[in-house]
Amino acid sequence: MRVWADPPQKKGNRVPRENIPLPCRVESLSVLSADGVLDKDLEPKLPEADLKRLYRTMLASRMLDQRCLMLQRQGRLGTYGPCRGQEATPLGVAYCLREEDWFVPTYRELPAYLWRGWPMEKHLYWWGGSELGSATPDGINDLPLCVPIGTQCQHAMGIAWGCKLRGDNTICACFVGDGGTSQGDFHEAMNFATVYHVPLVMVIQNNHWAISLPRHKQSASQTLAQKALAYGIDGIQVDGNDILAVIAATSEAVEKARTGGGPTVIEAITYRLMMHTTADDPKKYRTAEEVAEWEKRDPLPRFAGYLRQKGILDDDTEAAFKDEINAEIEHAVEIYENTQHDPFDMFRYMYAEMTPELQRQMAELKRHLETPLPAPSPREQAGDVV
Repeated sequence: MRVWADPPQKKGNRVPRENIPLPCRVESLSVLSADGVLDKDLEPKLPEADLKRLYRTMLASRMLDQRCLMLQRQGRLGTYGPCRGQEATPLGVAYCLREEDWFVPTYRELPAYLWRGWPMEKHLYWWGGSELGSATPDGINDLPLCVPIGTQCQHAMGIAWGCKLRGDNTICACFVGDGGTSQGDFHEAMNFATVYHVPLVMVIQNNHWAISLPRHKQSASQTLAQKALAYGIDGIQVDGNDILAVIAATSEAVEKARTGGGPTVIEAITYRLMMHTTADDPKKYRTAEEVAEWEKRDPLPRFAGYLRQKGILDDDTEAAFKDEINAEIEHAVEIYENTQHDPFDMFRYMYAEMTPELQRQMAELKRHLETPLPAPSPREQAGDVV
């Protein structure tokens, strides 16, 4: 328990002006630079098998992401939010979690889902509009994708509080975007989490753009990590495209949370290389030159270069990974497109018991679907009416 100092005492008729010493800190961390320079003192010592699996998962996420974009363009998937360029942060965080820990995402954490055991078709279900995509697989303590900005922070805070109350040695990791830190949900969650000292790791994915709004218009703070100081906890800013830095920072934050040290804020500096979703055009609000500069920091080839230098990855291994992943994606697409979806599921799973209003809406939809369409007019049959 921190003991706060008494306020400065008056000297005569004036109050002296002095700096208040803050016990918390904000650090910056990078392990592997964009041009491949490694800080061996900070390098996390990971087993070779884990390094291979991490790379394969990052590659699988990239390939599934690309396939989803193609499916959307073909009209076989709904509006889609790509995660290209941001794979290192969620994957690095997921690596540091135990199976029984809790994971609360936004909607660009596909690599973490794959690492934690979600089948690929679940990702397709969600973006295809099926409630099956929100059904967490048995034995996995994860929440489904969350598109409303910032609301998941409150959920994560509540889960972390539950972890503390149960005393089961579990923690909760939550993701939020740079734009999400402008939401009241984020600040309310952090205020509660720090006052009650819950085991929460709050990860801010700072990808520089909240749809079309740039980072500098979100906050005047030099960093987003320093927002932690307002709540009396530590914050750290990491290179979010460097999976080694993410793992190093997260492992410390997770251990701190697990051993009763309370929450930590991690700001991961990354970049959204694609559109916010397939519903927007990023060329309208950012330059091709800016994107090209961030392409040089792409986490996938960066991690691949590191593994090649260590002799863990070669052309044959990468080709084998791609063949396996392509087969897995094809299988997932086949499952997704051959699954019969029940449109009434969107009413059934909002609450444990359906409310009267939801029952009314469900009945209205049922009547609508059972009503036969009117026969086309002669002009429509002739193709004269568009």
